[in-house]
Amino acid sequence: MTEETRTDQPAQSPPPENPPEDPGTPPTDTPPTDTPPGSARSLWRDRNFSIFWAAQTLSVAGDSFALIAVPLLILHTTGSVAQMGLLTGVSGAASVAAGVFAGVLVDRFDRRRLLIGCDLARCVLYALIPLAWLTGPHIWLLYAVLPLAAAVGMLFQVTYVSTVRSLVGDRHVTEANSRLYATAAAAGILGPMLAGVVAGVWGASAAIAVNAGSFAVSAIGVYLVRIPRHAPAAGQAGERSWRDLVAGAVFLWRHPVLRVLTVLLSFFIFLTLGLTDIVIFRLKHDLGQSDAVIGGVLGGAAVGTMIGSLVVARVRKRAGFGPTWIGAQTVGGLAIIAIGFTGGVWGVAVAMAGYLACVSVAGICSMSLRQQVTPDHLLGRVTSAFWTIHFSLGPVGAAALGWGAARFGTSAVFVFAGCCCLLLAAAALFTPVRLRHPEAAGAAVSGPR
Repeated sequence: MTEETRTDQPAQSPPPENPPEDPGTPPTDTPPTDTPPGSARSLWRDRNFSIFWAAQTLSVAGDSFALIAVPLLILHTTGSVAQMGLLTGVSGAASVAAGVFAGVLVDRFDRRRLLIGCDLARCVLYALIPLAWLTGPHIWLLYAVLPLAAAVGMLFQVTYVSTVRSLVGDRHVTEANSRLYATAAAAGILGPMLAGVVAGVWGASAAIAVNAGSFAVSAIGVYLVRIPRHAPAAGQAGERSWRDLVAGAVFLWRHPVLRVLTVLLSFFIFLTLGLTDIVIFRLKHDLGQSDAVIGGVLGGAAVGTMIGSLVVARVRKRAGFGPTWIGAQTVGGLAIIAIGFTGGVWGVAVAMAGYLACVSVAGICSMSLRQQVTPDHLLGRVTSAFWTIHFSLGPVGAAALGWGAARFGTSAVFVFAGCCCLLLAAAALFTPVRLRHPEAAGAAVSGPR
C-alpha cells in the first residue's frame, strides 16, 4: 500500500513564485508547506479521505489474496521454489522499467484518472488468470500477465503517493499514511486467512479472482473522491526533454538524507523482496502445512503491520526520524534471523509479525519524509525515481533468495538476509539518516542548488 489525503473542497496549492530553474534542484529555504485550506480539520471528518481510505482498504484486502495465491499456484503446479523466486524477480523487473516513466506521467496527467485506469487495468489482467485456469494450468500466462500487472501497479503506487499529500496536506500526511497502513494491515489479516481457505477449497486461481474484483471496488471508490487537479510549476508543463525523466533522481541525489535512504533501501529490497515466497515455501515444504494454515500464519503476521502503523506517528514524534528508522531496521533484521531459527508454525508467525511491524514503521517514516521535503510539482518524479532505484536490485535478490533456499535451505537464507539488514542499520548510524528532524533542517539538509 502506498499514500495521500484532503478536504471536501480542497484548494489547489499554487506553484512556487520562483521555482528552481533546474527541476531536480531541491529548495534551499524550507520544506514545502502546501497545506490546503481546511486541512486543520480532523481526518475523521474528511469525506474525501474517508472514501479514499475505505476503497484502498478493501483493495488491499483483495490484493492480499494474490500475495498468497500466486506462490501457491506456482508451487502446486511446479513444486519449485526457484520458479517462485524467478516469477517474483521478473515481475519486479517490470516494476523497475515502469518506474522510469511513471513519475513523468503522474506529474503531467490527472492523478485521479490515472488511479482509476490502473485499477481497471489490473482488474482485467488478474481476471485472465482464473479464466485461463478453467481449462487447466498455464504457467506461461503468469509470466505474461503478472509482469504487466506489476508495471501498472508501479504507476498506481507512484500516483497514490502523490495523491495522499494533495488530499491532506503536509500537516496530516504522517497521520494519513499511518491510518492507511493500519487499516490495510487490518484488512491484510483477514485477507490471507480467507485466501488460504479459498485456495484450499476452490483452488488458488479462485483466490486470484477475488483480487481482480477488489481492483474494481477500488476504482469505484476513487471515482467517488474529488482529487484536486495537479498544476505543474511554471516552466514545467511543456518540458519534453530527457531532463524531465531524471529530475526526480537529481532531487534525490542532491538531498543528503534521501540520497542515503535510497541507497540503503535498495540493498534492503534486494534482501527482502522474495522473503514472503521463502516463508511460504518453509511452511509448505519444510513444515508440511496446509494452504489454510499458511494463510492463517501470514494473516496473523499482518497484525505486526497494523501495530507498526498505529504507533509510528507517536514514535517518530518522540524519538525523531533517525532513531525511529534505524531502530526499526535493527529489530526487523533480528526478526528475520529468528524466522531461520524457529522450527514451529507459531514461531514463524510471531517472527514475521515483528518483521512486518518494523517494515511498517520504517516504510511510513521514509515515505512521509519524501512527501514533506519534495515540492508538489516534483513529487511524482521523485517517488518514481526512488522506487525505480529502490526496486532495481529486488528482482535479482528475489531470484537469488529462491536459488539459495533450494541450494542451502530456508534457514540459511533467513540468517544471511537478517544479518545483512543489521549491517545496513549500523551503516545508517554514520550518515545523515541519523538526524532526528531532517524535514525541518531546511538548507542544511537540502544540498546545493
